[in-house]
Amino acid sequence: MSDSATSTDAPIRTDFIRQIVRDDLASGKHSAIKTRFPPEPNGYLHIGHAKAICLDFGVAQEFGGVCNLRLDDTNPAREDPEYVRAIQDDVRWLGFDWHSLRHASDYFGVYYLAAEKLIRDGKAFVCDLTAEQVREYRGSLVEPGRNSPFRERSVEENLDLFRRMRAGEFPDGARTLRAKIDMASGNINLRDPALYRIKHVEHQNTGSEWPIYPMYDFAHALGDAVEGITHSLCTLEFEDHRPLYDWCVDNVDLAGNPELLEPLVARGLPKEAGKPRQIEFSRLNFNYLVMSKRKLMALVTDRLVDGWDDPRMPTLQGIRRRGYTPSALKLMVERVGISKQNSLLDISILEGALRDDLDAHAPRRMAVIDPLKLVLTNLDAGFEETLTFANHPKDEAQGERSIPFSRELWIEREDFEEVPPKGFKRLTLGGEVRLRGAGIVRCDEAVKDADGRVVELRCTLDPESRPGMEGANRKVKGTIHWVSAQHAVAAEVRLYDRLFTVPDPDNDEGGKTYVDYLNPDSRKVVTGYVEPAAAQAAKEQGFQFERLGYFVADRYDHRSDAPVFNRSVTLRDTWAQKA
Repeated sequence: MSDSATSTDAPIRTDFIRQIVRDDLASGKHSAIKTRFPPEPNGYLHIGHAKAICLDFGVAQEFGGVCNLRLDDTNPAREDPEYVRAIQDDVRWLGFDWHSLRHASDYFGVYYLAAEKLIRDGKAFVCDLTAEQVREYRGSLVEPGRNSPFRERSVEENLDLFRRMRAGEFPDGARTLRAKIDMASGNINLRDPALYRIKHVEHQNTGSEWPIYPMYDFAHALGDAVEGITHSLCTLEFEDHRPLYDWCVDNVDLAGNPELLEPLVARGLPKEAGKPRQIEFSRLNFNYLVMSKRKLMALVTDRLVDGWDDPRMPTLQGIRRRGYTPSALKLMVERVGISKQNSLLDISILEGALRDDLDAHAPRRMAVIDPLKLVLTNLDAGFEETLTFANHPKDEAQGERSIPFSRELWIEREDFEEVPPKGFKRLTLGGEVRLRGAGIVRCDEAVKDADGRVVELRCTLDPESRPGMEGANRKVKGTIHWVSAQHAVAAEVRLYDRLFTVPDPDNDEGGKTYVDYLNPDSRKVVTGYVEPAAAQAAKEQGFQFERLGYFVADRYDHRSDAPVFNRSVTLRDTWAQKA
């Protein structure tokens, strides 16, 4: 990531977070900006994380600062190196790089010493209540909680018990270390929250070294402080956690107690400490999607999708395979903006950003996904020639390509109607249509099979209607695309659609769950034909298949001799048309 601010000709973003950063720099509160992106490695990142990534890394980049990638790995039972690798891949795919790669587990020694300090200061105690009892004692939104009967243990007893917890003496769930704050607080997060719990689980980074693990709020707050983060950006559900975040940072006071940072030396990490400011912003939520990691995990484990990178999934790995581009996601984030108000956004915003990005950048190709043979009877059996087409109608810099043309072609079956409906502007018996870039044809005969299904059209090409000829200006109702049957390459085409049939699949009214709203037509696989230039595509190369939509060569399965294309998005919002 560049350490320089954005160029002077870039638009100045004026959302409330950037204004806070701008004011902090102007006032001298900070001379440099440091942010972090802190995902938990317990699943794959999804579209909502794209907003956080663009914000965390973007703010640092725009103001000449740095951004760390920190894996908040405090719950080893749910974490996996597979997720860690995917997270790093996603961040880099979006076009960002981190100043330093960190893990919460890098600071386990610091967190432990910080917990002992809180005990010595009389601000933390070891509690023997079970999880169920803790819930009973906590109270409710309208009733204060009750103090734990173990709250007044002496400092010496608490230190002894906590060190024995550290030594692995007690079973899982037997004890917790809790902050001593205020059981009558109107903010339930401050009612003596747990700071440490016992878990005899191997950790991907630290092995069996630790039988106790810090709770997320404690580790997250101190992790920001350890790294010298200036602005801790997080989503709105953490707003009620901010007082606890500040309590942890203030009462541990790493800057005033540098001895707590000694474990960093053994790990070769700098002994930094700062006072971060937590700022919340709204989550990114779209209709027709579920974003809950629990539900996404269930879709994968119950084999309702083909994995975390299934192109129907809202994971970054999934939408990347679907054909979404980093620039489309950044455009979407820019259009959505940064606010303090949670809302359910229409997925057309996401799909529209992809259409606009691909319309401007994706090369054009011709493909047929429901093929019908068309024979030009007035051309010789061995006839073939090469036509020249622009790769992009609005971008001459993309150059041109050669497309073979021959006597026998494939066209889309929907481009012919024996009995055309009113307003039909394509090919009919006795009617004419323009073949894209090749001239005007008239349909003379429709050949059918024993079941009465049309299997071949016999047509005549007007030799005076080729592009550039005088007859090319003759008016016909429509233009259709084609591929040369002799030269086309058979391709597997995966027609992806929305995974759910309703805008709010999280709605569980009537006893239904999101699983009941899965779209049975969310994927259809057909065999089509593509022009040779499309078959030669690199993996993950995207195209507009003319008149069909935007498609991408599959990231894993595509080969030039066996092409596989995934539909990224249709040319227009077909769901809006259905509505």
